Amino acid sequence: MAQLIGRGVESIPGCKAIIRCAPKVGDRSSSRLPEIPDSGAPAAQSADLANCHGFIMGSPTHFGNMSASLKHFLDQTTEQWFAGALSGKPAAVFTSTGSMHGGQESTLLSMMIPLMHHGMLICGLPYSNPALMQTTRGGSPYGASHVAGEDGKSALSEDEATLCKALGSRVASIAKQLSATPASNGEL
Repeated sequence: MAQLIGRGVESIPGCKAIIRCAPKVGDRSSSRLPEIPDSGAPAAQSADLANCHGFIMGSPTHFGNMSASLKHFLDQTTEQWFAGALSGKPAAVFTSTGSMHGGQESTLLSMMIPLMHHGMLICGLPYSNPALMQTTRGGSPYGASHVAGEDGKSALSEDEATLCKALGSRVASIAKQLSATPASNGEL
């Protein structure tokens, strides 16, 4: 999902996606869960956030909520909160669940809360995107989502993939517009 969202970001001229993962916290306690890969995107640092023009974060759904690793990462962003480093920047969220009713929307909403506390501008997926009305698996106005199946191996549907790219391009477009906008003189 992150790679497809990144493609959506990079479909906007002048925008570049930088993919990071939340550092691992704890061990998984069930043999039924897929293994956490030993390689992949580098671990995110909270200092990375100050340099971004937009922020899109994702997490698997764990009991209708974001993963402990992502929550732990967000809990380390107090310095950025004090500095207002993320305030006014566009943000979006995405998730994957093992089942259709595994808590996709509650997870998306739980991830939005810290972003709102940072003063970020939450970007969802508008219903003007036809895939949002056509999807029979993942996708929500709250963000991109995917039903991975109990074994975590189900491929994204065409609609899920379309919504991932749409989310990336939406945040990138808004970030680009905001960074090109001169500072407001207080007039509306």
